[in-house]
Amino acid sequence: QALQQVLEQQQFGEHHLYRIDHYLGKEMVQNLLVWRFGNSWWEYMWHRNAISSIHITFKEPFGTEGRGGYFDNFGIIRDILQNHLLQVLTLLTMEPPLDIDNTSSKTGGSSGNGSGSVPGDAIRDAKVQVLRAIPPITLEDTLLGQYEGYADDDTIDNKDTNCPTYAMMKLSIQTSRWIGVPIILEAGKALNERTCEISVKLHPPPTLGNIFSESSYQALKKQPNELIMKLQPHPSIHMKTNIKTPGFSSVPTMGVLGMDYSRMKEEDQDATKTKNTPNPDAYTRLILDVLRGRQGSFVRNDELERSWEIFTPLLHEIEEKAMEVRPHSYKYGSNGPTPQRQEFLQRVLGEEVDTTTPPTTNTTTKTTRLDGTMVSSL
Repeated sequence: QALQQVLEQQQFGEHHLYRIDHYLGKEMVQNLLVWRFGNSWWEYMWHRNAISSIHITFKEPFGTEGRGGYFDNFGIIRDILQNHLLQVLTLLTMEPPLDIDNTSSKTGGSSGNGSGSVPGDAIRDAKVQVLRAIPPITLEDTLLGQYEGYADDDTIDNKDTNCPTYAMMKLSIQTSRWIGVPIILEAGKALNERTCEISVKLHPPPTLGNIFSESSYQALKKQPNELIMKLQPHPSIHMKTNIKTPGFSSVPTMGVLGMDYSRMKEEDQDATKTKNTPNPDAYTRLILDVLRGRQGSFVRNDELERSWEIFTPLLHEIEEKAMEVRPHSYKYGSNGPTPQRQEFLQRVLGEEVDTTTPPTTNTTTKTTRLDGTMVSSL
């Protein structure tokens, strides 16, 4: 807020400012707008009556690696969740903006400081509406962890630090579309893989228990339809769907429909005309937007303020109760504090949770072409 006041005193209006969150420049994040609002079939099920939970996960397989002195002043919540994952969530759950044309200011959106509309404001207006519907996160809805050996970093002065290197938290969006849907944000360092992905699980069909045998019913309950959008390292979209086991058996099994960006580039060049189309990295894309005056992929001041209002009470409680609030220890290269993680998910989601790490989608399926549609073989 102090920095914003200084900028305003120097006559910098919101249309002069480009606050970069590089996650907003990632290919799959930018694809969310077209994917959500360019496909009618998703709009029919993109609400609480069809979706049972949303889980956004960020994992790094390495620790602070000599940067502990810097990281210890901020922690994983400020480093990843308050900015990157929350921004992804707003794009995933926002209402349709009046205009998604990043080059236009025709919708007359708010600039965040009363200086008039700027290109891309309609997108940011819709994101702010989501943020305003999210209550502040509480400590009771948060799980904190710290990997073993974190404080051994020579750059960390406080060897009794309670700085979390892992955090999982539940939040909610109090709108008619999303009320009652548990939303999980999870991020951590020194975990078992490098990934960032969105998991959207759907409710089971209402007739599931009536038309299937008991064994099939129990199998289907444990494998709900699930949409998985992998942001990194291999951008892809996959939908887990139940099918009959091939052959004489009628037992349900899980199939995966999917689109993989790397294979799409190699195998679908003629259909998508991507042969000579560059796919720039996030910063390249965002810097080009700056040069073009496009602000839809940048964070506006009111977005920034509201995101801190959601997280600041939690951060203050963790810091003020440093002796009471201690993160759970977990092994380097694990899935986080596994027993506490499983208990947390069971409490939040109200169901048995498998906390083992499945193989990545890229290794368990092979995308093939069927009548012009990208699908995955079993």
